[in-house]
Amino acid sequence: MGDVWIRTISHSLVRADRVTEIASSRGSVHEERGYSIKAVAQGKAYILIDNGDLEGTANARFGHARRMQAALLLAMDAASTAAASMVISYEQDGERWVLTPASDIAGVTEPAVPMVKST
Repeated sequence: MGDVWIRTISHSLVRADRVTEIASSRGSVHEERGYSIKAVAQGKAYILIDNGDLEGTANARFGHARRMQAALLLAMDAASTAAASMVISYEQDGERWVLTPASDIAGVTEPAVPMVKST
């Protein structure tokens, strides 16, 4: 199994196995509407989602944030069973988490068949 990484809104990466807490807020970082989700790893908070566009009551926004947290946990679980290292990214247009092999992000192409040494 490969490593699992989570992309932050600042495009940095956090190792998923070091995340000790995932928390949400009913407001975005800059406003009292929308929601935000952060991951805490090694005592530092990393913002994963900062969506100030989501309208509705505070309870509705908090409910949506909880569903996004649950979806992140499911994505982390799915990524942890993959053979290759994976990066989990938030896709704002689809309001979903996307799993991408780390090699695709790095631009590394791996051969489909392992190469054999010729003697």
